[in-house]
Amino acid sequence: MLTTRDDVRLLGPDDRDAFLDLTAADPVVNVFAAYRARVTNMDPRWLGGEIWGRFEGDELVAGCHMGANLVPVQCTREDVATFAERALARVRSTATIVGPHDAVEALWETVSGRWSEPREARWRQPHLQIDGDPLVAPDPEVRPTTPADLIALYPACVDMYTEEVGVSPETSGGKDLYQARVRQLISRGWSFARFDESGRVIFKAEVACSTPYAAQVQGVYVHPDRRGEGLSVGGMAAVVAHVREHIAPTVSLYVNEWNVAARAAYSRVGFTETARLSTLMF
Repeated sequence: MLTTRDDVRLLGPDDRDAFLDLTAADPVVNVFAAYRARVTNMDPRWLGGEIWGRFEGDELVAGCHMGANLVPVQCTREDVATFAERALARVRSTATIVGPHDAVEALWETVSGRWSEPREARWRQPHLQIDGDPLVAPDPEVRPTTPADLIALYPACVDMYTEEVGVSPETSGGKDLYQARVRQLISRGWSFARFDESGRVIFKAEVACSTPYAAQVQGVYVHPDRRGEGLSVGGMAAVVAHVREHIAPTVSLYVNEWNVAARAAYSRVGFTETARLSTLMF
């Protein structure tokens, strides 16, 4: 179907290949959107939201995932303004806006007058990636977790989430849902940890999403009593080595700009900065 330059419409399963081609323009930065398209087939019943696309002729040139996470994909400022109109027309369900800094900034400029202020705004977060062997030796005690590890692992996941986001994932009755998410990551082989002699988690990290091109790591955590010992360096090297061998060839993550210690640790592992993202949390 031919469309006009300014045609913007809701995408569905028939648009999956075109949308994946769009994400492939930057397959590492766009890993979340590509992952969601793959696992849901862009069917609204499974997507838990919508994906909108903007066309020039019959070519999809920009997209926007609109759900709990609002994520612009390959968007210019003009694209973002158009998608913002669709976001404003929907029932508000967005908990987070995240994406390349310029696109998120333009989106917020459009919706800020009608949406409440974000609980926290993290502008210009370094987006890091590695597509080769880590530069340091992997920690041999870091391993994929198993269902038997849940009792020890879950409190560390809650602590990390609360420290990073500012609210507990168990707030408003969210414990069962969050625990199910931790179990899901374990079952997929996407959860990694090191335990001390007492069975306590002293390092952990998870893969949040993955495609054949890239995997995005989240939830990196070192127990407060063991920080400053370099556990995150060997730990992340172990995660990178495992992920590249078993999940995807490129490993990415994004980190708060002010977190100098974490950025230094990732640099020692071999991560390099490729973009700046912004995250607005509501």
